[in-house]
Amino acid sequence: MLLKRKLVMLLTLLVITTRPPVWGEEVTISAAGSLTEAFKKLTAVIAQVNPDITIRLNFSSSGALAKQISQGAPVDIFVSANTTWMDFLVEKKLVDAADVRNFAHNALVFVGDKDKTVGSLADIAEFDRIALGSPASVPAGQYAEQAMRAIGVYEELLAANKFIMAKDVRQALMYADRGEADGAFVYRTDALLAERAAILFTVPSNLYSRIDYPLAMTMAGREKPAARTVFAFLNSQDARAIIESFGFMAPASESLKTD
Repeated sequence: MLLKRKLVMLLTLLVITTRPPVWGEEVTISAAGSLTEAFKKLTAVIAQVNPDITIRLNFSSSGALAKQISQGAPVDIFVSANTTWMDFLVEKKLVDAADVRNFAHNALVFVGDKDKTVGSLADIAEFDRIALGSPASVPAGQYAEQAMRAIGVYEELLAANKFIMAKDVRQALMYADRGEADGAFVYRTDALLAERAAILFTVPSNLYSRIDYPLAMTMAGREKPAARTVFAFLNSQDARAIIESFGFMAPASESLKTD
């Protein structure tokens, strides 16, 4: 199996390296914050094969990144933590819908002190400080809001000022990990990075939209050979193996339709 794995990796890299020369080109990737560790590994692998391609990584909430692109930020590849912000760029004709790919899936969990007895979504009403990414721009917060509305507790908790709105999912995790919040809604992959906080329960997937990570080149990126080379690797089986090692669920090779 190891030999077979190395052969597949070699063939993938051979395809990438036999593309037209891209000497000295810079590729900027804007990706959802929850992808930070995975993309550092992915770009390290790319750098080994294509040392002449310089990759700049920009991490933040999906909404903030999409707005930056819409305002003219020079970005070649965008990875969102939901389809909403990718659709936003497609509608503005900054991304071609035909280029959008389903990069990964994730799951929503609730983390907090491991000694807490909370075991379900309905139990969080007993908490006074609940952290989540601001639903206005953070997909993890939007998924959490959907789930809480589905069981009828969101408005009650909001009126009681129990929410600590974070700028992104990593900040929400930090609040729970430091004990500055009683608990937080985060992605399963982020929860694995916590030093103290533990997963108290997994939010039932039928309460929120599927957590997809759409990937696409921007219209500007499509014109750059280096961006196309990087995009090809990110859609390879080897890239999927890497993201799975970080706890993501890699989808089968497929396009992701946008509205």
